[in-house]
Amino acid sequence: MKKKIKLYSRIFLINKKYKKNELYHYLDLPDVAILIPIINKKFLIVSQKREPINKVNFEFPCGWVDLGEKPEKSATRELLEETGYQSLIKPKKLIKFYEEPGRMNSQAHCFFTKKIIKIKRSEKGIKIFFFTKNQIIDLIKKNKFNNGTHIAAFYKYLSLNIINSSKYSKNWYGNKKVKNNFSISLFFALNKKFIAYKNA
Repeated sequence: MKKKIKLYSRIFLINKKYKKNELYHYLDLPDVAILIPIINKKFLIVSQKREPINKVNFEFPCGWVDLGEKPEKSATRELLEETGYQSLIKPKKLIKFYEEPGRMNSQAHCFFTKKIIKIKRSEKGIKIFFFTKNQIIDLIKKNKFNNGTHIAAFYKYLSLNIINSSKYSKNWYGNKKVKNNFSISLFFALNKKFIAYKNA
């Protein structure tokens, strides 16, 4: 048994019977689409004030998936609406996951594109930046790029590049070239992370 209370368009508070004399509360929300745009080896990110934390936050373009809309379509639409940039290709899927399954039922659909072009002005109140990988990592360390779903999408993208760059890396034990060796990719990823924290 559960009670659905409408808070706003497509936003509901669900009160669900959980245990004897207990209710479990969670939010029924639309899914979100996140797009990581890359141009000239730099990432396009936006900054805007987020009212719940009362701070300006750096993020990738993102937004709700409209009813009946495919997530990749939502991602390119939000890119255009927020930044004025248009993706010239269909975005490639990175990962899909629940944002916060303990309190929300919405999923994040994450994509990336490497072909974008400016066709109009950005949305009012949104600033656009082009940052390198290391600059974004620095923003994350300083809690300025501070959205968990966007951070997860970013590191997922980086993990793909690590795997591809080690495609023909030498085997750590046999000194032989190995194709698509996941253990080598994981070694490089963990080693790089250790060095980053050591130098922080």
